[in-house]
Amino acid sequence: MQVNGAAALVTGAGSGLGAATARSLLAAGARVVAMDLNGAGVAALDGAVPATGDVASEADVAAALDAACGLGPLRVVVNCAGIAPAARVVGRNGPHDLALFERTLRVNLLGTFNVLRLAAARMQALEATAPDGERGVIVNTASIAAEDGQVGQCAYAASKAGVIGLALPAARELARSGIRVVTIAPGLFETPMLAGLPEAAQAAIRALPPFPARLGKPEEFAAMVLAICANLLLNGTTLRLDSALRLPP
Repeated sequence: MQVNGAAALVTGAGSGLGAATARSLLAAGARVVAMDLNGAGVAALDGAVPATGDVASEADVAAALDAACGLGPLRVVVNCAGIAPAARVVGRNGPHDLALFERTLRVNLLGTFNVLRLAAARMQALEATAPDGERGVIVNTASIAAEDGQVGQCAYAASKAGVIGLALPAARELARSGIRVVTIAPGLFETPMLAGLPEAAQAAIRALPPFPARLGKPEEFAAMVLAICANLLLNGTTLRLDSALRLPP
């Protein structure tokens, strides 16, 4: 996929992985709409068109896609929006709050699918690019927690496992339209989610990755997005980006 001159939508672009991805796409010549509930975060991205909205809202996503399509042919969509609440199945205060579980699925899984389905409909209307007939690529963000979920991560791990499950059937269906679907499952990265943890918890997390023995940088996630855009054979799969890390219980 030729990123230069294409329109792109990045969700969760107000901070962390999404913000780094939006900046990298801009640097590669894409015209980017940056979507997030954090309006101040996307407004701070120089060169991007900000869109404040909820990824689980059809109207909000449609408006962001309208803005992107107004910039040029929509070729790239990256789903980075997500939340990561921690709660035990049965904690000190009783069973896991059902509303919290439902909200996590709504943002992480339903929101990802909502963007995917609406973006794919727009991409299908585009002229295919030569020589392989590609129309666009959609990159979703899961997590290694989908496979290595820890205690307290039932809602998060289940939502991200659902995101992984979307990749292959969506890619198979959209293949006839020349639209690729690829998922990245990041490990531990320097993001605002991590910064919100107590210092002791942060120190324990930083000691986990085998090699490189550090947390990932958001720019490294963004580099993987650009690599997916460039490599047409990446389709219908999930790529772990995790320094060989397997999360302990």
